[in-house]
Amino acid sequence: MFTKQNLLATAAAAVVMFLLGYLLWGMALASFLEAHTLTDVMKPDEEMNMGFIFLGNLFGAFAMATLYGKWARGYHGIAEGFTFGALIGVIIGLGMGFVWLGTSNFMDVTGHLVEAATDIVYYGIAGIVISVVYKATSKKEAS
Repeated sequence: MFTKQNLLATAAAAVVMFLLGYLLWGMALASFLEAHTLTDVMKPDEEMNMGFIFLGNLFGAFAMATLYGKWARGYHGIAEGFTFGALIGVIIGLGMGFVWLGTSNFMDVTGHLVEAATDIVYYGIAGIVISVVYKATSKKEAS
């Protein structure tokens, strides 16, 4: 669990998730999601705590890297990484998204569907990063 391979994959994925999250939700989709928000529970920009956001990404990346190491069984490629991450995105985006849609007034259906698609891409990219690091740090077979 605390192997060099896993920790490097965790670090790389955490940084990518933090930056990509800002680009996707903080910039590209901010206005769109705001227009589909029913109950605004977000903190104003000046009150957001980047340390906690990064810590959340770090824990998420660690969980993903640990699960990926067990799931991949030595097959590390872009397709495997994206598939793994996209499945995490399906759990979060569609699984939790529909639960939230059924239990809260956070966003409308369109907002949740766009959020789900974004989660699938976001976690798919994180999965690629994890896979690339695992492949780059795996023991090479002797020829």
